[in-house]
Amino acid sequence: MANAMPSFVLLMDTVSKSGVQTESERYLNNLCSQTFLSLWSYPCVYRDQIGTGKEGKEVCDLLVVCGRHVVIFSDKHCRFQEGGNIELSWSRWFRKTVERSADQVWGAERWIRNFPSRLFLDRSCTKRFPIDLPAPNDAIFHRIVVAHGVSEPFKRLGGGSGSLMVMSDLIGDRHYTNPFAIGWLGEHVQGYVHVFDDTSLDIVLKTLDTITDFVSYLERKENLLSNTAVAAGGEEELLAHYLGHLNSEGHHDFVFPAKYDAISIAEGLWQRFLASPQRAAQLKADEISYFWDELIEKFSHHAMQGTQYWASSPGVGDVEKILRIMAKEPRTRRRMLSKAILERAANIPSGYRATRIMFPSYKGDPYYVFLALPWDSNIPEEQYRRVRRRLLENYCMVLKLDRKDAEQIVGIATEAGSTSRYRSEDALYFDATKWTTEEEAEARKVKEHFGLLKDVTMHHRTEQEYPSPIRSSQLGPSRNSPCPCGSGKRYKRCCGK
Repeated sequence: MANAMPSFVLLMDTVSKSGVQTESERYLNNLCSQTFLSLWSYPCVYRDQIGTGKEGKEVCDLLVVCGRHVVIFSDKHCRFQEGGNIELSWSRWFRKTVERSADQVWGAERWIRNFPSRLFLDRSCTKRFPIDLPAPNDAIFHRIVVAHGVSEPFKRLGGGSGSLMVMSDLIGDRHYTNPFAIGWLGEHVQGYVHVFDDTSLDIVLKTLDTITDFVSYLERKENLLSNTAVAAGGEEELLAHYLGHLNSEGHHDFVFPAKYDAISIAEGLWQRFLASPQRAAQLKADEISYFWDELIEKFSHHAMQGTQYWASSPGVGDVEKILRIMAKEPRTRRRMLSKAILERAANIPSGYRATRIMFPSYKGDPYYVFLALPWDSNIPEEQYRRVRRRLLENYCMVLKLDRKDAEQIVGIATEAGSTSRYRSEDALYFDATKWTTEEEAEARKVKEHFGLLKDVTMHHRTEQEYPSPIRSSQLGPSRNSPCPCGSGKRYKRCCGK
């Protein structure tokens, strides 16, 4: 009865990515593929050189595009000369590694803004970049330099983790005379460039391992450093403070007392965070959330290889929109979604179908419809999949009928029962912003004819990011405790000012 709605899209050609040139680039690509997932993470992106007769020129070492967010990575490894003048060794390493990479990142941003259709996955420029880039005025650029070769020398010379210090008042050439510290690499109008070293790259990407969690941290960090004089013992210390505080909207943020002239974040905060029982409990609770990542990757694989069971139209654009909605879910929300779909598929009496509706956590977030439908082996698979897909479409339409605020609806269907020898998944996206009176009338007929969503039981579930709430004293020193810098003063009289 229901009209067909956009579902997965069959790719007519497979999408292959460029080979990665160096060991550090391969490592960066693997990290980013885990964090941002494979459909949005592309190593070695090129631009054409029309009229020169030359092959394409590399734009950046890795490019991530997900919705409005464009993350540009430049990766460089240079040896740090130990045993001589530290300031001279630092200035040479900084110029070769950090400054050159920053220039590449800024150049890549200019090219993407001006020529978004001239990006390619191969040096011969025959395979176009498969993801639609946002309009220049809508795009949010994140610039990242990955600088290798300094963490171990810094660790040997100064102790600690080897993570470069963060000092927001350092600008341009002032870096040359301030070893192992990073501030603003260029003029403010060029945009802030985040610098990750061998230590902080692992920490940040493995801790903030979704696109939403990652870019939220970058945006709030950039806002902090743009408006406040900040000194931190390393990137991980900034991250620990961020993870231990929430703003008035309930999101992680850099929250400090109302009155201050400058902020100093000493070493040790990150280690206390890692050692806290709440962090251990969080990691344990997050294990189920990676089912959501696996589901996205499974859909992505079939889309990129052209092996989908069914699709509404050719091209990568539509399928990317569906998966992008799923990929934008942060880690804690993925935990909730994974539990919901796995519980619904498993805990069903034999022969019954079941549906679960997941409401948004925040206004504007998508609704989800999870459908578990039993498959009688006497029914051909093609017929079963066709019926399941149409039923899922009907559920999405009826959900929009019942929930006028629903603008984006993602439906996911699978076999019912945890012991199924075979498991498949269907997914569709319903753009409910274009809801018409004809569709509303059709949805009413469907609801009455099939009795969909008539007997609904509401459950309220709260998913704590940290199963045991973290107190500020567990993530950092209390105001009256000895300052961790070793001065002998109380924290509030020293680094806590």
